[in-house]
Amino acid sequence: MDIVLASSMLGVGVDVVRLGLMVVNGQPKSTAEYIQATSRVGRFFPGLVCTVLTWSRPRDLSHYEAFEHYHATFYKHVEAQSVTPFAPRALDRGLTGTMVSWLRLSNDEYNPNLGAERLDSASKPEVADLKHLVSQRGARVTDSKEVQRLAEEMIGERCDEWVNEATRGGRRLGYEAGKKRKKGEGDIAALLKKPGLHAWDHFTVPLSLREVEPGVRLVMNSDTLPKGPEWKPRPQEPKQKGGAR
Repeated sequence: MDIVLASSMLGVGVDVVRLGLMVVNGQPKSTAEYIQATSRVGRFFPGLVCTVLTWSRPRDLSHYEAFEHYHATFYKHVEAQSVTPFAPRALDRGLTGTMVSWLRLSNDEYNPNLGAERLDSASKPEVADLKHLVSQRGARVTDSKEVQRLAEEMIGERCDEWVNEATRGGRRLGYEAGKKRKKGEGDIAALLKKPGLHAWDHFTVPLSLREVEPGVRLVMNSDTLPKGPEWKPRPQEPKQKGGAR
């Protein structure tokens, strides 16, 4: 296949190495969509993007008039993502990272990798400080007592699980996994998990805002495709001596 005809959905995860030329029919509605779609070409080899703008559309005309400046600075025009502050699903994804970051940066004993095993009781004062900090932040942002209650409850659940992991015998607990350094020491078990194909739990922490759900690999089954056109390329004539054809 030499040509791919696609909608704006092309910008969502399509990764074909040999795509080198793209024609964009009209300016996309958002800068983020424009960057995502046009970044599908030239990923491993040189690429060219041709944007075809329509003079009768005011938005296209505006982009045409400021074409060079817009493309030199379009990363600063990327629209902000709309996320409802302290929504239950937002807390599911981001609360653990916030908890661990605050504890490690505010308390020296929790900072090293093996500092994860220092949380051996959910009644420690730093846990109470953490609950107060996050719940008060939620109250200021949302002006809701329900958000305060939900944040404290979710922090309590995670701290209880953290304490259970820290007090298990026969191993050491770190934020990341590691091998034993001395004879008689057990391997270091990981408290935090990276996103992947496994189900998310309370200690799955994304490393970026793009890691929301695991990727899905699509495989094209060419056996069910119809046969190609009934024609064959014309054979090339053999070159004659002296460069004449």
